Amino acid sequence: MANKTQEVGGIHFPFPFTPYSIQKDFMAELYQVLEAGKIGIFESPTGTVISLICGALSWLRDFEQKKHQEEARLLETGTIPLSDGTEQPPSLSSSCKETPDTPRPAGEPDWVTQFVQKKEERDLVDRLKEEQVRRKKREERLQQIRHSAQLKYAARRAVSVSAGAAEVALRGPYVSVLFFSLRVDEDEDDPEEEHVTKIYYCSRTHSQLAQFVREVQRSPFGKDTRLVSLGSRQNLCINEDVKTLGSAQLINDRCMEMQRSKHGKKSKAEEEKPKRRRQEHRAACPFYSYEQLHLLRDQVLVGVKDIEQLVALGKEARACPYYGSRFAIPAAQLVVLPYQMLLHAATRRAAGIRLQGQVVLIDEAHNLVDTITGIHSAEVSGAQLCQAHSQLLQYMERYGKRLKAKNLMYIKQLLYLLEKFVTVLGGNIKQNPNTQSLSQTGTELKTINDFLFESQIDNINLFKLFGFTERYGTVLAASREQPRLAGFQHFLQSLQPAVTKTPVTPVEEGEAGVPRLASPLMHIESFLAALTTANQDGRVILSRQGSLSQSSLKFLLLNPAVHFPVREPEPVSDFREQLLACAGVEAERVVEFSCGHVIPPENILPLVVCSGPSSQQLEFTYQKRELPQMMDETGRILCNLCTVVPGGVVCFFPSYEYQRQVYAHWDKSGLLARLAVRKKIFQEPKRANQVEQVLMEYSRCIKCCGQAGGTVTGALLLSVVGGKMSEGINFSDNLGRCVVMVGMPYPNIKSPELQEKMAYLDQTLPRGPGQPPPGKALVENLCMKAVNQSIGRAIRHQKDFASIVLLDQRYARPSILGKLPAWIRDRVEVKATFGLAFAAMRKGPRDPQARPLIPVVSM
Repeated sequence: MANKTQEVGGIHFPFPFTPYSIQKDFMAELYQVLEAGKIGIFESPTGTVISLICGALSWLRDFEQKKHQEEARLLETGTIPLSDGTEQPPSLSSSCKETPDTPRPAGEPDWVTQFVQKKEERDLVDRLKEEQVRRKKREERLQQIRHSAQLKYAARRAVSVSAGAAEVALRGPYVSVLFFSLRVDEDEDDPEEEHVTKIYYCSRTHSQLAQFVREVQRSPFGKDTRLVSLGSRQNLCINEDVKTLGSAQLINDRCMEMQRSKHGKKSKAEEEKPKRRRQEHRAACPFYSYEQLHLLRDQVLVGVKDIEQLVALGKEARACPYYGSRFAIPAAQLVVLPYQMLLHAATRRAAGIRLQGQVVLIDEAHNLVDTITGIHSAEVSGAQLCQAHSQLLQYMERYGKRLKAKNLMYIKQLLYLLEKFVTVLGGNIKQNPNTQSLSQTGTELKTINDFLFESQIDNINLFKLFGFTERYGTVLAASREQPRLAGFQHFLQSLQPAVTKTPVTPVEEGEAGVPRLASPLMHIESFLAALTTANQDGRVILSRQGSLSQSSLKFLLLNPAVHFPVREPEPVSDFREQLLACAGVEAERVVEFSCGHVIPPENILPLVVCSGPSSQQLEFTYQKRELPQMMDETGRILCNLCTVVPGGVVCFFPSYEYQRQVYAHWDKSGLLARLAVRKKIFQEPKRANQVEQVLMEYSRCIKCCGQAGGTVTGALLLSVVGGKMSEGINFSDNLGRCVVMVGMPYPNIKSPELQEKMAYLDQTLPRGPGQPPPGKALVENLCMKAVNQSIGRAIRHQKDFASIVLLDQRYARPSILGKLPAWIRDRVEVKATFGLAFAAMRKGPRDPQARPLIPVVSM
């Protein structure tokens, strides 16, 4: 497919094909938002990833060109003109943060001012020269790697031709060139590379990030963009001994332990001592080599690679992809990373991510509020509290005399705190949590300050205590000044809690130092960090169940804006109000853009059906939806739809439990057999590893039915809103000719967490005239966000067509219709009776060419 350059408003946008008008508008608006340094909220249907890539990278291309031109002009003249006719050097890059127009003390002599200004000009020029030298060296280094890769490819082709030719080739210049290009200059001090202006792109899952990287590879920018894909150790580790641990926390702990083994220094006396068996496992990771990591860094920057390609490259280079990708961040132009890595401050710092002055693109932004809330909420059970107390107590009794007084004080504070946490739940720290029955059960919400007062720990400095656990706990290594605490993590994980009386499993010799269970202090540390949140921004939920081990303390974050480092479907009001407004972003900085769909109006038929075939009013509330007549009416509607809809029908239910109840009722009443006459029935599995198999069988059934003919015309897939099928899976073409939404998937209004969130929003957000309270709007937004995600699984390209049937009369309310995407809302037809809806379905969208389409599932 030939690349084509499109000019929109005087801006050139390279594009892999002739773009649609909405794609041109999308790129132009995105470019203007980035140029003005504003915050954009883009609502768009499917298929806009390539527009996002070409629009953002076109801006970055022009920005770098302007910056290099200004640098060249400054290096030539040393000054630039100001509005008053004077000359002054600019601040052009992140390395040049001091500007020469800094206010001077009043009464300062002119010669002092001139001297300081001249010095700043010289310093600025020197920094620009150093930056140019570093950039030139980097470009030469990357060019050498590109050249060596071409020679390596040529050598492999020679091998495929004949073994004799390969031998000649490998004895030729290839080996020497490859060796030269993959060396690190030992004379170069390799200072920390300056962070260039870059774009951070983040999404929810690794599969979505991989899809984005593949789109970049296919775009006109695929060959020249320096892209880095970031991931967790669990995704990037290539050390088989570490990967076999399975758990993400165990992999992190083992990796950090191996880094300490590599960097830790031993005295001469220690080196002369005979090694003990329990220290034999402390081997450094063979893939963590300074030279190899820097070589991998350069190879990562040469071409666009996703996570799988990065892992393969790391194995080939015998260098860790996890650390190699982080070394490549400063020089990268585009960094691809998951939500958690961007939204968690400690993770950002550990990865070397700097957001100041950079561009951040957040896809699937409708999930942002929930993601931030989930990342910064914490829960700890009564069993974990007792286990952590037991481990800490045994550690203090064994090593208390070796600890500094300050560290011993912090451990005693932790023990006191854990005891009070158990007490506030109604338990006793000295008894087995599994056998302790609580006299009081139920759920109780408290403010942070009230919880601290009731627990009698309001006199403890939680900030310092959290700093101690963060430094000496199970996450980070002990400092070199405290070598006796270096075994803190291993000892805590090796101890069995005295209260649980769990038998000790024999450990094999080769696994003597490998931790098998994550320490409960991990959860305690997260909960302590949450308690340092401002009182008005969070709540503590005390959940008292039958026994202490089942009870828990949970921190609920109410204000996600405190952790938000300042394009997807409606509604975006919760995102705009709960994040941007609460974070103090001025309204004039926010730009909202909504684009339509590429499909013609006749290719989609959205219907709101208010009653069924037997005139039963459709209102699937919690009180009515389990009535037999409501479930019967739903089955009759589907039976009628399946007679006129070819291919696949996807039906979404509010929950797994309700889907199970309806399926069992249909089976007993005979409706299931009637449905099976027209469509083969599939159910969404609860287990994620079964989803792909069900989708393959569903797709195969539709394809076979379309070719064979007969009474069975396709398949019916019973899915769940918020399940595996409702997001990230495309039911394009024959896979989704009709999407049915049964009821409205409102969240549980009786949930204490939701009630507290609603009350918080009612108190903190203003209520507009004629608008519902912010808390009620939150509930509607959560419901419609789930609906929009589900019904958006169909209509995936310009020639696609489908019907969308909303079974509930509440969808006809103006407030609900207003929360549908514009490209659906403008075409919705409200049908008071099922007869009118069925007549519209009989005339519904059809393939104008009347040719069967090949079903394809896009994960």
